[in-house]
Formats: sequence, structure tokens, C-alpha cells
Amino acid sequence: MDNYVVPVPPRENSRPLPRPGWKRSAPELDGRISSRYRHEASQLLLDSYAEIRAFDHNYSNGSDSCPTHMARMANAFNQETSISYAREGVLGLEFDMKGIYLASVTRSGCLTVHDFETLYCLAYGPASSFYWFLTGLLADEVKPLLHISTCLPLNVVRWNPANQDEVACASRQDDKIMLFDIGYISSEPVEVFEKGKSKFSRHSCELYNGLSDIAFASADKSRLLASGLDGAIYIWDRRLSNLPCLELTTNSQSQINSIVLDLEDRIVFGASKHGTIYAWDLRGGRASFAFQSHNEVYYPLLTSVKLPSLLGKITSLKAQSNITPKEIHSISFNPSCSYQLAFHLDDGWSGVLNIGSLSVTHVHCPPAWLDGVGMSTSPNLRRPSWLPACSGRTMHFWRK
Repeated sequence: MDNYVVPVPPRENSRPLPRPGWKRSAPELDGRISSRYRHEASQLLLDSYAEIRAFDHNYSNGSDSCPTHMARMANAFNQETSISYAREGVLGLEFDMKGIYLASVTRSGCLTVHDFETLYCLAYGPASSFYWFLTGLLADEVKPLLHISTCLPLNVVRWNPANQDEVACASRQDDKIMLFDIGYISSEPVEVFEKGKSKFSRHSCELYNGLSDIAFASADKSRLLASGLDGAIYIWDRRLSNLPCLELTTNSQSQINSIVLDLEDRIVFGASKHGTIYAWDLRGGRASFAFQSHNEVYYPLLTSVKLPSLLGKITSLKAQSNITPKEIHSISFNPSCSYQLAFHLDDGWSGVLNIGSLSVTHVHCPPAWLDGVGMSTSPNLRRPSWLPACSGRTMHFWRK
């Protein structure tokens, strides 16, 4: 065979080609992230978004069909009319602390808890329902671990960080929090917490009786908080009663859309419909977070900041934007940075508030694909999510 090989003369000053460096380990070694690497990582992140699948809400609830699925079918039939999308859509999502279970609530009143690995395999297996038919996967194997239908549209769902078997949900049309235990096969909540009649609210209309958000105290499994459409924040002590033991109020009594506790459970922040972020110190001037008496019903407001005023201090932003009071849809703390509070406005703008200096450090305009969309007229609230990035840093995106 050597007789058929054509010899090639060696090149002058031939050197081995350099091997490309391992780019991904460099930021982990020196802690520096170049703009080129950041751009490549962002593109990979955007590409991963394109792989998202849709999980149909097509389950049977005993002898009845899923209300969310039925509403979707009705909306598909009436998509040319004004009643389209009247009762369709997932309004709340949350993973448990281990990322194993995914809880969701819908406008049609469904609460579901899924095993996320099952959902992932369902979406990323050979992408056809024919595969599941061939493999003999029964419908019961892809059903949620929990599927409960209520008579109310559900707007928020939260896991109890102190007990990951408990999940709570609430509606903007009702004054109750329903707490379910996924370890029990029951359509009835294990506990129901009622807001009752407020001692401070001036709103008497039933339209303001609903609850917009829920928060659990991570250090104390007996503490539960919720924000009301009447502008107050209600706090329950589960050891005492199913009625609130504390009410946190503001002078304006503007509707509170979102609440969040700081990482030490000492300060609760609330975001209002009129563009103001409020803060209350739950220690109340004492060194303890515990309540001294169940009759204690008032804590003074610690501070409040108006986001339009803070945004107006950014000269470059003020020069190109008409800054007006905007409704704050949601707020969320950066899990890697305890003083960064993300916010999202009804017109698609988002940003980060430094709670130490009370200044806006990051502002993000709506993405281009939202141009021409009337976001401020949508009845849905958009909530922020923080995603981990390289070298302990974080970046955030907003989901609808």
C-alpha cells in the first residue's frame, strides 16, 4: 500500500496548531466575564427558551372534565368573539425548594402539582404522542400528583418552605387562603385562613375582599402572610386562629399586588397598584420576630418609596421616556444578593431596587417582541423570576 501513497513534502517552520482554550472555565477561574462571553451565554439562554414545550391541562377530575381544559376548548371555539380567553390561562407557578414538584393554579380554578421530571420526559422524549402509545405509558402515569378544581379563579400559589408537603393558594375574588397537603388524597384543604373584617380598611365593597399574594416565613412554620386588594397586609399565626393576628396598613390604602419577606424574615415589602413600594419592620422595635400578644394589631410603616420619583432621577431615562406612576405587578428578592429587589411594571418595564440606598440600579425596557402590545390593559399580572448565572452572579427574566 505504501507504493500508492503520494509523499507530501514537510512545510517549513511547521508548528502544531494551537488548541482552542476552554472558554467556560475561564470565568470560573478568574471571575471575569468578557462581553463576548456574556453575549454567547445570553444566546445559549435564549436558545434554551426556544426548547420550551406546552403542557396541556387535559386531565379528568373523577367523573368530570378539567375546567381549565374545557375553558380552553370553549375559547378556541369563540376566538373571534370578545369572550375569548375569559377563563383560560395559568396565573401562578412555583417550584418546591428541591425543584422536584411544580405547583400551578389557573383562572378556571384548578390547582395542580406535577412531578417535573415526568413533565420534562413527556416534552423531551420522542416528540409525539405516538411514542407514549407505543411505550404503553398510561394516562394515569402522566397525570398530576394533585389536581383539585375549585369554584374560584386562583391567582397565586406558594409552597411552605418549612413543610414542603404544604401548598397554599388564594384568589383575588375571595378572602380565604386554602392550604392543601399533597400527602393526602383529598380535594378539601387541610386548613382555611380567613381575612375576616378589617379593623382599618375603609373599603366596604366586596370587590376589595380578595387576596393578591401569599408569603410564608421561612424561619417560623406557623407564620403566614397575604396581601389584600383593600391595601392591607394580613398576618396569621397558625397556632392561634384562622383569623389574622396582625394587620399592616398604609395611609393611601392602595391595592397591594405583591409581597415578599427579606431573607431574615424581619421586613416585609409590599408593591402597590399606584407604583409605591412599602416596607414594615416586623420586629416592631423589639429584637424578636415573635408576637407578644394576639391582640396586637398595628405596626407602623417603616418606609415607602415611589418608583416614578426614583426613575425620574435617572437623567438618560427621563430624557427619552415619559415617566408616570405605573402599577407594580410584582417584586422579588435576588437569592444571591439580599439587597437587590426586582420589580416589574404593568407596561413591561422592569428593574432592580437597592433597598439599602433606596435607588434604582438596573432598568430594562420591554423586549422588542412586545412592541404594539397593550400590556397595561391586560388583566394578568407578570411575576419576576431570578435565574442563576456564572460565577455566582444572577440575571433575571420575566414570565407572563
